[in-house]
Amino acid sequence: MKILKILKNVTINSIAWLIGLLWILPLMGILFASIRPYEEIIDGWWHFENFHFTLENFFKAWNHESFPIRIGFINSFIVAIPSTILPLIIGSLTGYGFARFKFPLRDYFFLFIVLFFAVPFQSIAIPVFRILQTSKLLDTYIGLILVHSSWGIPFATLFMRNFFLTIPIQFEEAAKLDGASDFKIFYKIALPLSLPAMASFSVIQFTWVWSDFFFALLYILSPEKYLATQCLPLLKGLYHTPWDLLSAASVLLMSIPLIIYVLFQKYFIRGMAGWAIKG
Repeated sequence: MKILKILKNVTINSIAWLIGLLWILPLMGILFASIRPYEEIIDGWWHFENFHFTLENFFKAWNHESFPIRIGFINSFIVAIPSTILPLIIGSLTGYGFARFKFPLRDYFFLFIVLFFAVPFQSIAIPVFRILQTSKLLDTYIGLILVHSSWGIPFATLFMRNFFLTIPIQFEEAAKLDGASDFKIFYKIALPLSLPAMASFSVIQFTWVWSDFFFALLYILSPEKYLATQCLPLLKGLYHTPWDLLSAASVLLMSIPLIIYVLFQKYFIRGMAGWAIKG
């Protein structure tokens, strides 16, 4: 029995390591291609007969003559930060309302919010395009921020509501006995206790908005307003594909969500564990 248990553990760990290797292999390819000259990766990044480390690809992508990634970074931050803050504020308020207050059709409203996730965002692209065009918000950051915020509010509501349900209500009842209003209880007690959930949602929402290409491609039309994800494929030439520049730009693009996740890792794990307890 002991031998079978050891074989089982070895098999499971071997499969897990194999899956992990297959998962990380493309990332390794992009990383190695980004730090080597184009001549060394033309036949494949896995050839290491000649290996010359260089950061020139990053500088070229950052200061590209036509579509510099640095401009795309600034534009992406302009969109991603408000698109994270707005759903977080509104979702915290609505999530707390669903978690603590009883009102007619509450469960049906919440079910509608949950079902909203089943709607593919591609199916609303054309109606939203016409709405933005009519309201003169097409090709503006405000319009794109509103689109991302509207799409993030239902998830924020579900996320925060489930976390608020894990907070013992006794804290709030004690504050009510002292004469605190519902809003004061929310921002003095419930909100500080929900910081891990807020950090978790912020990381998820920011990563989603930062990595988005579909909405940006449809609703941002002026080249000077392009986001980082729009600038990235434009580094490709008409007759030549600079894989070194594309790889370097991809690494730069991936680095921002990675840095944010590392900074908020502790809160992210606590928030994810908390909100998943209640359904």
